This record gives sequence, C-alpha cells and structure tokens, in this order.
Amino acid sequence: MSDITATAATGDDAADRRRRIMAIVGSSSGNLVEWYDFYCYAFFALYFAPVFFPAGDSTSQLLNTAAVFAVGFFMRPIGGWLFGRIADRLGRKTSLMISVLMMCSGSLAIAVLPTYAAVGTLAPVLLVLARMVQGLSVGGEYGTSATYMSEVAAKGQRGFYASFQYVTLIGGQLLASLVLVVLQGLLTAEQLTAWGWRVPFVIGALAAVVALFLRRSLTETMSEENKDSKDSGTLAGLFKHWRAFAVVFAFTAGGSLAFYTLTTYMQKYIVNTAHMDKVVASQVTTVALFVYMVIQPFFGWLSDRIGRKTSMILFSGLGMVMIVPLMLAIGATTDPVLSFGLIMVGLVVISFYTGISGIVKAELFPTQVRALGVGLSYAVANSVFGGTAEAVALWLKRAGAESSFFWYVAVMLAVAFVASLLMPNPKRHGYLDGDGTVEEALGRKTRPALA
Repeated sequence: MSDITATAATGDDAADRRRRIMAIVGSSSGNLVEWYDFYCYAFFALYFAPVFFPAGDSTSQLLNTAAVFAVGFFMRPIGGWLFGRIADRLGRKTSLMISVLMMCSGSLAIAVLPTYAAVGTLAPVLLVLARMVQGLSVGGEYGTSATYMSEVAAKGQRGFYASFQYVTLIGGQLLASLVLVVLQGLLTAEQLTAWGWRVPFVIGALAAVVALFLRRSLTETMSEENKDSKDSGTLAGLFKHWRAFAVVFAFTAGGSLAFYTLTTYMQKYIVNTAHMDKVVASQVTTVALFVYMVIQPFFGWLSDRIGRKTSMILFSGLGMVMIVPLMLAIGATTDPVLSFGLIMVGLVVISFYTGISGIVKAELFPTQVRALGVGLSYAVANSVFGGTAEAVALWLKRAGAESSFFWYVAVMLAVAFVASLLMPNPKRHGYLDGDGTVEEALGRKTRPALA
C-alpha cells in the first residue's frame, strides 16, 4: 500500500481529496516546466536555425534543427530506463526532483550557447549536447509523472486526474507558443534571430527552480515493501511483462507520431507548405493548443465512463482513416479560421489517446516495475516515431513526396488500432483497478475476455 493510500484510509474524504489534488498540482507544475523547456526548441527553431546552421535554404535549416530535435528524443530511452529505475527503487519523488533539475541545466545551457559565427562547428555540437541533457530529463519525466499521477488518483477518477499530465504537457507547448507570440509582437524578426530566441530558455531555467521547490512537498506513493522487491526497477522484472510492454509500445508509436504531427510539426507545415505568414501560423497553432489543452480532462473523465480500451479504439480507428485527407486539406488552405478548424478535428480525435496516455500505460504494469515499464516503452516508441516526425516530414517534402509522410502516419495508426484491440480491459485485468491478470489476458487466444 502506498503512503498516500494509507493516509487516505485514516482521513476523511474531503482531506483525502485535498491531498490528492495538491499531489497532482505539485507533480504537474514540474511536468509543465519540463515540456515548456523542451518545446521552446521546436517553436523557436524558425529563428535560431540560421544562427547555428547558416548554410542552405530555409527547408535545409529546419531539417538540421529537426535532426537535433530528434537527437533529444533518442536520449529518452536512456532517461526512461534510468529514471524508471530510480523511481521504482528509490521512490517517485526522488526521480521527479532529479529530472526537473536536469531540465533546468539543459535549458540554461542553450540560453548561453555561442553561435556558429562565434565558434564555428562547435556551436551546433554544443547544441546537440544540451538537447541530449534535455532528452534524458524528459525521458525520465514522462514515465515517473504518469506513474505518480495514476497512483495518487482515486479509483473511478483515475482517467480524469491522470489527464492533467497531458494538460501540463500541452500547457508547456502552449506556454512556449505564447512566449513566441509575445516576443514576435515585441521584437523584430532580426532581433529574434540575433538574440531574442535566448529569452524563452532563460525563462524556462528560472521556472524549473520554482518547480523543484514545489516538488519537495510531494507525498511518496512507493511503499518500502515495493522498493525492496528484487524486481523493482530491473529489466529482468520488466521482461516478465513483455506482452504488456509490446502493446504499450505499439499504440504509443502511432499516438506519438500523430501527436507530434498535429502539434510541433504543424506550425512549420502551415508555413512551409500552406505558405501562411509566420506570425499568423503561430497564432493559429497557439489557439489550437489552448483548446486542445482545455479538453483533455473531458476525455480523461470520459474514459472513466466508457473504458480506456474503448477510448483507444476510437482514437486509433478514427485516426487512421482521417489523417491523410485531413493533412492534405490543411496544406491546401491559407484561411486561418479554416486551418484552425481542420487542426482541431485532428486534435479532438487524438485526445481519446492523449487524455489517458499515462493512465492507460500505468494500468498494465505492476507497482515494482510501473515507472520503468511506462517510461521505457513510451520513450523508445516516442524516440523512434515521435521524435523523428519533423525530420521525416521535411525530408520527404524536400524529396517531392510530402504526401507519403501522411500515409506513414496512417500506417502507424493502423498498428495502434491493432494494439488497442489486443489490449486487455484495465477494469478487468489492470494492476490499479482490475484483477492484475494482464499477462494472462494478453496470452489468451480467445478474445471475449478482452472485450
């Protein structure tokens, strides 16, 4: 039994609810800062790309910065393993504090990096190193925060409470986008390229210090008994649940690819393909991100009613038939209102996944390997498919086969659809609310028990 659950058993419902809410707020604050820092890179790439990669046209420069963005993603599996092990052996709180401190250092490093004009090729090398630190941090943040939020949430409300992980994840993107819009209004394009792009990274480093302070008050959810288990945080222990790992990997691959296509890549897509003005494009994506963020708790709440399995089937099934015509339509319009409406159609569909992204993974792993299972499966799939989304999209565009990228996304959503069909129903076979027979359910040849 976790510490917070034990406390709840002796307290009244109102006090218990307050404790859970404060725990969610504390963990969410750091999650928001982590993702704000990480996405500042994506949103300000349009301005600092010429500073670190001065040669070539705009598409080539963006391709170079997208490749560095992908490098940050490739550090995530290491972060998922390292911080998952820390969280399962030393506690969720310890892991959460270390991850936000590491993100702070990475963001501060980018803020003070010398340019290509000052130090030549050393500049992009240092940029890669800073992104590696950030990638390591984010790789550890996701699994631990998803695990923590699922464990502090009350039964019957886990989807709603856990949805705030993506509220803060999207909130971090939104905050980065808002800072971009504000700076675009205050500074000229020349000033943004010369020095203005450094400002958001300074803000992120300072915000991380505040988040670190807030996380000091978190209540630990990992019991001493589970910490001392021989399987806690080990790959050998995780391998016992390889079927669950494979299912989570499969639907995370499609979900991550769709998410980054419709969020971080979208700004560049409507500028580079639809030829929308940079400022207008930033405004459209900012408003879309805000609405997207606000609706996440609804989809988390909905999953508590219709079930996580149903939500995942709706996400992947609708997504695989929608994504190609939707992306073609977005790329063919310069009308900001129509573009916003089309983007929101895609964001609403993937909300069936993002609203429950953390909890649907956490329910499939037992306590002693939960943070490792959630973090590593997510990090590997996210690195291979989500982190490369921009680079693949831009490479195919430069090769004259842009629409091939949309079909690639559709295929991966089809893979997610199959995984969603195979996934056990967490209410019956989950480790949080079900009977915990996830591996047995996945191993059965007949499907009725999975319905």
